[in-house]
Amino acid sequence: MTSSPEATPPRRRSLRRRWQRRIVIGIISLFGLGVVTLGIRGLLPDRADRPAAEKALAQADALLKAGNPSGARAAAGDAVAADPNWGAAQVGLARMQLALDDGLGAGASLDRAQAAGFDMRRTRHLRARALMLMGDTKRAGEELAAADPADAAEAELIRAELATRTGRFGDALPILERAVAARPADGTAWLALARTRRAAADLSGAIAASERAVAVAPRSTDALALRGELVRDQFGLTAALPWFERALASDPRNHAALIQYAATLGEVGRTREMLAALRRATQVRKGSPQALYLQAVLAARAQKFDLAREVLEHTNGAIDDLPGVMLLRGVLDLQAGEQEQAIAGLRTLVARQPMNIAARKLLATAYLRSDAARNAIGVLAPVVARDDADSYALALSARGFERIGERQAAAALLDRAARAGPAEVATFSPDDGLPVLRARAADGEPAARIALVRGLIAAADGPQALAEARRLASTNPGVPAAQVVLGDVWMMGRRPADAAAAYSRAAALRFDEPIAMRLIEALDRAGQRGEAANTLALFLSQNPQNVAALRLSAHWQLAAGDHAAAAATLEELRLRVGDRDAGLLAELALAHLGLENDARAMEYAAAAYALQPQNPAVADAYGAALLANGDAGAARDLLRKAALLAPGNAVIAAHLKEAEAAG
Repeated sequence: MTSSPEATPPRRRSLRRRWQRRIVIGIISLFGLGVVTLGIRGLLPDRADRPAAEKALAQADALLKAGNPSGARAAAGDAVAADPNWGAAQVGLARMQLALDDGLGAGASLDRAQAAGFDMRRTRHLRARALMLMGDTKRAGEELAAADPADAAEAELIRAELATRTGRFGDALPILERAVAARPADGTAWLALARTRRAAADLSGAIAASERAVAVAPRSTDALALRGELVRDQFGLTAALPWFERALASDPRNHAALIQYAATLGEVGRTREMLAALRRATQVRKGSPQALYLQAVLAARAQKFDLAREVLEHTNGAIDDLPGVMLLRGVLDLQAGEQEQAIAGLRTLVARQPMNIAARKLLATAYLRSDAARNAIGVLAPVVARDDADSYALALSARGFERIGERQAAAALLDRAARAGPAEVATFSPDDGLPVLRARAADGEPAARIALVRGLIAAADGPQALAEARRLASTNPGVPAAQVVLGDVWMMGRRPADAAAAYSRAAALRFDEPIAMRLIEALDRAGQRGEAANTLALFLSQNPQNVAALRLSAHWQLAAGDHAAAAATLEELRLRVGDRDAGLLAELALAHLGLENDARAMEYAAAAYALQPQNPAVADAYGAALLANGDAGAARDLLRKAALLAPGNAVIAAHLKEAEAAG
């Protein structure tokens, strides 16, 4: 008889089911144990590979010595990945992070080394630098005091850096000078000395030290990048580019060098290459605020203000305290009609940088738009007090006086704004009185002594200003500002040849716009127009997009009758500054008249006159354009007006004579 489930006794069926359940539970348990084991193994690191870690750390040291800190950091990261519990690898990673000024990352690596049981007595100086980079100078000093004597050489360089960062140059410089004397082949010490001398405004000393740093460490990215920055100051933008390219050849992923390179490319107008460098910078450091800021500047220059604002917002406030960022935000706030926000930011910037004329003009604009005319007048007062105040600043101030009903003061400012021709270079004077300035200058610091000379200039004490300026320049031959202030005193005394000599010494150290324009003006007033023109050409060769230099070049091209060159220069300028500059449009009209493009000249002249009808140069250009286009009657009226506004102007007189002869 065959069996069936129904035929199996109940007891046997129950026993069989129990065994089946046990087997299933066992299988599930074994499976679960396997999953848990795999999960735990997934959470735990792979077995330490000390030989691989040692090899990677040795490679990191070699890369750092070869001047490639970015590659060194990556290799040290490989060492840590190979053996995360090896404290020496964590300390090595911290060293490479410090080489890239990553204090936060270095601090974390040192913490992990300590947790791994590493003897931290030999890392106190490293911890000190990490804390300094994070802004904790007090604890940094405490860690340095406890540093191991065996690390004295490194600790001394960090102590000097700490003194430099806190403005104690007198403490830092002797330490660094002893270091380079004791270790003349130490590129790191020479680099530190160059940086400190630069921070102390001793550019001559900084240049010499940076040259020595590159000589003893020719592949050091940091030394090459610093040379690029100093060459940019000393000779110009174009001359600096090869130095940044050399730095990036040593360390292609160096973020700081990429940012400096991109900024320099942007200033010379090579925007495509600039954007390529910025893309590389953002690949190295995702969301780089410096790269985003430079992109926002590009967008603003192209008048894509919404895009500039959007890009700048992605910095998340990381660099909002930088003057350039503050100025850009002011521009963008004004463009968006957010006057109060613009005022808040620009007021802070002007308080921090009282001599920032661009910031003052933007702040005054914001005040005027907020119906705070007296505030606008006040913020522009130091600017309009200058002999070389530009027409825009004068017109802004005049609008302020008009708003408060002081039409006579407004008319005087408008008259000044309408004058043709450049004025003498001037400078701000300090707000403090002479007793305060003398007390501050007693410690011998160049900045305080320069402020004293400025105060004496403002007080019209020429003899005392000259005596102080000569002493200052002779005792600080490597400080460009000391030579500049001596040149300013000579210009005040109407001795342009002596001023040119002082400005030339300054230009040998820093050939930037303020110094170049001073030197050109002094040479021209000293009767050396040829040398002035050569200086202008040299400056433009290094700074091809500089507005002040292009404007002066166009002015001289017009005066020399080179209308084609003048038109090309002025058109380039118009692309940079827009169509609201009456003087620029008037000169464009004259250039096109010289080229017999009479209809084009008429367009520019009419646009200029609509902007500034009381400017004699504008009225003259419009009159000349009308005459060329056959309207002699209207031309005579305008040219008579121009002659009344600027009596004695030979160019206007000649145009008027021609119009009257035309019947």
